[in-house]
Amino acid sequence: MPTSPWRPWLILSVFALLLFLITASTFSSLGVVLPAMIREQGWGFGPAFLGFTLLGAFCGGSSWLPALLIRRLGVRFTIVAGSAVMVAGFSCLAATPGLTVYLVGTALLGVGYQMMALIPGTHVLGMLFKKRALPFGIYFTIGSLGGVVGPWMALSGMEIAGGAWRPYWWMQAAASLVVGLVCTALVGSKAWLAAAAAETDKAVAQEIESAPAAAKVYRTAVDWTVKEAVRTPQFWVILAAYFAHLLGGVTAVSLAPSHFGELGVPATVAIAAISLESLMQVAARAGGGLVGDRIDPRWLLAGAQGVMAVGLLALTHATTWPVMMVFAVGVGIGFGMTVLAVSILLLNYYGRKNNLELFSMVCLVGAVSALGPVIGGLMRDQLGGFAPTFQLFAAVIGLIFVAALFMRPPRKASEAEPVGEPVPTLLQDAA
Repeated sequence: MPTSPWRPWLILSVFALLLFLITASTFSSLGVVLPAMIREQGWGFGPAFLGFTLLGAFCGGSSWLPALLIRRLGVRFTIVAGSAVMVAGFSCLAATPGLTVYLVGTALLGVGYQMMALIPGTHVLGMLFKKRALPFGIYFTIGSLGGVVGPWMALSGMEIAGGAWRPYWWMQAAASLVVGLVCTALVGSKAWLAAAAAETDKAVAQEIESAPAAAKVYRTAVDWTVKEAVRTPQFWVILAAYFAHLLGGVTAVSLAPSHFGELGVPATVAIAAISLESLMQVAARAGGGLVGDRIDPRWLLAGAQGVMAVGLLALTHATTWPVMMVFAVGVGIGFGMTVLAVSILLLNYYGRKNNLELFSMVCLVGAVSALGPVIGGLMRDQLGGFAPTFQLFAAVIGLIFVAALFMRPPRKASEAEPVGEPVPTLLQDAA
C-alpha cells in the first residue's frame, strides 16, 4: 500500500496538472497562435488547419502506443518518452521554416498528448483509488479547465513576447519537459505501483462482497479478458458513446463560429456561447465526479448522450440567447460527462486488470471522429448550411442514448446475475 495516504492524492494532482497543461498548450492554443503563423509564413488556411486534423487524428490513432509501453516498460518510461515527443513537437512549431515541419510538429503533439495524458493517467488512478468517481472527476475537471485557460494563456504568452509566436512554443516545450519530469519522479516505480494496485484490488473485492444486493452502482467481482469484454454489446455501446461525444462535440465547437456568422449572430455573442460550453464541460466533470459512486455511471452516460443530442439540435437554430444556452449547456454537459462516465464504466464492468488495453481501444476512435469537421464542411458545400450536419450527428447520438438507457451490466456465462441496480422485467434482455 502507498507509504502515505496522501501520496495517491499528490499523484492525482500532478497528473491533473499535466493534463491541464497539455490540453491548454495544444488544442486550445493552436487556434489562437495559428493566424499569426499563417501571416508570417504565407500559408493557405486549408493547409494550415490541416494541423488540427493531424493533431486529433494522431492523438486518437496512437492510443495503442502508451498501452504497449506501459505494459512492457512501465508508466515512468512512458511519461518520459511522451515528454520527449511533446518537446520535439513544440520545437518543430517554434523553429518551423515551413509547412511540412509544422505539420510534423502537430502530429508529434498528438502522439505525445496520448502518451502523457489520458491513458497513463486513468491507468494509474485506477490502480490507486478504490472509489474512482471523485479522483477521476477531479482529473478530468482540471484537465478541461485547460480548454478554458488555453486561449488566454496563448494570448498572454504572445503579448509578453511582443506579438511573436515562436517564443510561446518554446515556453510550452520547456513546460512540458518540467512537468513531465516532476510527474515521472512522483508516480512511483513499477514495483510500487504493482503493490499499491494489489492492495486496491483487495479493498475493492472486499467492498463488493459486503455490498448489499440492491447496490445502486454495479462493480464486477472478476476481471474480464479483452476478448471477453469486446464480445459484449455493452462494450460497443460504451465505445460508440465515446466516438459520438468526440464527433458531436468537436464538430460543434469547430463549426459553431462559422455557423453563428451565417445565422447573423454577433461575434461577441457567439464567443460567449462557445465559452459557456467550455465552462459547462468543467461543471459536468466536477458534478459527475461527486455523484459517480452514488449513481450508476450508465445513467450519467445516457444522460450525457441525451443532452448532447438536444444541444446539437438547438445549435441548428441558435439565434437567441435561450436557444444558445440550450446549445452550450447540452453540448458542454454531454461532452464533459461522457468521457468521465466511459472511464468509470469500463472499470466497473470489466475490472482493472485489462482496463489499460480496453480504454486504449476506446480512445482509438478519436482518430475517426477527427473527420467530423471535414464532413461538416463538405455537407455545408453541398447543402448550403451547417444545420444538416448537426441534425445528422444528433440523430446518431440519439440512437446511442437509447442503447445506453437500456443497457445492463454484462455478465459471463459462468457468473450469477450481477449485483447492481434493479431493472424492470421488460428490460431484462435489452442489452
